[in-house]
Amino acid sequence: MQRILVIGSGGSGKTTFARRLAARTQLPLIHLDALYWRPGWDPTPADEWRTKVEALVRTPAWIMDGNYGGTLDIRLAACDAVVFLDIPRLVCLWRVMRRQLQHGDRNREELPTGCPERLTWEFLKWIWTYPARRRGSILRRLEALEPRKRVYVLRSSREMDRFVDGLADA
Repeated sequence: MQRILVIGSGGSGKTTFARRLAARTQLPLIHLDALYWRPGWDPTPADEWRTKVEALVRTPAWIMDGNYGGTLDIRLAACDAVVFLDIPRLVCLWRVMRRQLQHGDRNREELPTGCPERLTWEFLKWIWTYPARRRGSILRRLEALEPRKRVYVLRSSREMDRFVDGLADA
């Protein structure tokens, strides 16, 4: 596995999991949030974002974490493995609330300067409705991938730990 895509709801643990994968595999880590958001939580325009993602996936090896449905097609086509963190929404909500308490109004290291941690009702609602809005379509897209692409659906922290730990044996 040289191009690993990590996707899942907000609070599912994408960033932490991707960091652990990168440490284990020594593959370069790309945090999409760091590249998508501009200071003040200003999003990159869609056409510019697609161009940026197209350039990123052309690199020979990476672990890429983030959602961004508008470029999922590009990333799925380029990856050789996808890890979908299908974590229960209550766990995801707990994690983002804990993250807010830990970081307060400071920037997390994987976010650009000028994008302090924030917890909004809109974001909490996005997490709560993620299974109904996105889960089914993501699973269908993963099932439709070419057989040569590895797909992993991890549903708990324990499964995430086992996956990373198992890479040492692979």
